[in-house]
Amino acid sequence: MMRMDEIARLAAEEARKEQNRADGGFGIDGRRPPLTSASSKDKGPSSLFIFSEDNIVRRNAKAIIDWGPFEYFILLTIIGNCVVLALEQHLPKNDKKPLSEMLETTEPYFMGIFCLECALKIIAFGFILHKGSYLRSGWNIMDFIVVVSGVATMLPFTPSGNESGGTIDLRTLRAVRVLRPLKLVSGIPSLQVVLKSILCAMAPLLQIGLLVLFAIVIFAIIGLEFYSGIFHSACYNSKGEIENIGEKIYPCTNKSSATGAYNCEVEGTVCLNQWIGPNYGITSFDNIAFAMITVFQCITMEGWTTVMYYADDSIGSTYNWAYFIALIVLGSFFMLNLVLGVLSGEFAKERERVENRREFLKLRRQQQIERELNGYLEWILTAEEVILKEDRTTEEEKAAIMEARRRAATKKLKASSKQQSTETEEDMEEEEEEEDDFIDDESGGRRSKRGCIETVLKKIRRLR
Repeated sequence: MMRMDEIARLAAEEARKEQNRADGGFGIDGRRPPLTSASSKDKGPSSLFIFSEDNIVRRNAKAIIDWGPFEYFILLTIIGNCVVLALEQHLPKNDKKPLSEMLETTEPYFMGIFCLECALKIIAFGFILHKGSYLRSGWNIMDFIVVVSGVATMLPFTPSGNESGGTIDLRTLRAVRVLRPLKLVSGIPSLQVVLKSILCAMAPLLQIGLLVLFAIVIFAIIGLEFYSGIFHSACYNSKGEIENIGEKIYPCTNKSSATGAYNCEVEGTVCLNQWIGPNYGITSFDNIAFAMITVFQCITMEGWTTVMYYADDSIGSTYNWAYFIALIVLGSFFMLNLVLGVLSGEFAKERERVENRREFLKLRRQQQIERELNGYLEWILTAEEVILKEDRTTEEEKAAIMEARRRAATKKLKASSKQQSTETEEDMEEEEEEEDDFIDDESGGRRSKRGCIETVLKKIRRLR
C-alpha cells in the first residue's frame, strides 16, 4: 500500500497538471490555488511598489525584524551610541581630544546599523501609503528623522562664512543626535505604554491643573491679606548693617506682645523695615505674583517650614499654623495627589489597551494560520477527487485515500467530542456551584419564602 507522502506527492502533481490545462492559469474547478496564487482581494499591499506579500525579500525582512536576537542587537547598539554621545567632550573652536576623535570614527558604524534597521522595516511594512506602513507610526517617524539627520551630517558640506556663501552648514543637524536615546522607546513596549499614558493624560491633567491654580490663587489672596510686607523687617546695628544670626537673616518685629515673634535681642540693634526680603524679595506676599510663587513653593513642600518660621518671626505664631497646615493638607496632600491618580488611571487604561491589542493580533494570527491550513486541505481534497476519478488510479490507491480520509474524520470527531465533553463538565461545575450557593442561601431565605406564600394564600381567599 502506498504511503501518505507518496499520495500527497501524486495529488500535488495531478493538481499541477490540471492547473496547467486550465484556461488562463486557473486551477481545478476554475479556481486559483488558495495559497500559491491568492486573489487580489486577499493580497496585502506591496512594499515600495516592488515587494509583494509573497516576495522572498520581504518575507526575510519580516523574519529578521521579528527575530529576537536582532531586536536585542538594535537595543545594544542604541545604548552603545548613547554611551559614545555621553563621552564626547566639546571644546572651543572645534578642538578635539584624542578620545573624541576616536569616538567620531564609530559614527559611520552606528549610522550603518540604524540605516539597515530602517531599510528592513520599510521593505517589511511599506513606506507610507498603506495602513500599517513604516511612517504611519509615530515612533518610526522619530526613528526616520534621527536616521535622515544623521546621514545628512555625514554628507559633504561647506562651512558657513566661506567664500562660496549661501550653503547650509549641515553640522548644525548634529544637535538632532540628542533624540537617539529616544529610539529605546520604540524598541521597548513598556516605555511606549508609559509615554502614551502621559500623553493621554494631558487633557485630564489640564483640568486638574486648573483646579490646582484655583487653589493657589485663593491661598495667595489670603496670604496677601495677612502677610503683605511682613518679610522686610530685619535687625540693624548702629552702622546701618543687618545683624545676622549665624549665616541667615531672620525677619523681626517691634511688637513685644507678639507670641513667638523674634525681637532684636542683640544690644544696639533695632528692627527696621528696610530689608529686601528672603530670596531677594521673591519669597514674600507683597503682590499676587510673588504670593502665588510662595504658595506654590509651599505646596511642593520644598522649604515650606522656612516660610512658616519667617511668618512666625514677623507677626507671631498664634494663628499662622492654621494657614500653613490647611495649605499643605489641601494643596499638597490632596491636589497634587490628584495628578498621580490621573496618571495611574491613564496608565492602567493604556496597559489594558495594549494587552487587548496583543490578544487581538494573536487571535488574528491564529485565524490566518487556520485559513491557510484550510486552503491547503481544500486543495489536497480537490486533488484527491481528481485522482479518484481517473481510470489509471488503482484500487489500492483509492482505498488508501479513503482510509486516510476516514482517519482524519475520526480524529476530528474525537477532538470535537472531547471539546464538547470539556465544556459540559465546566457547565456542570458551574451548575453545582450555583446549587451550593442556592442551598447556602435557602436556609436564610426560608422565612421570606414562607411569608410570600402566606401572602399569596390570603389574596386567593379574598378572591373567593
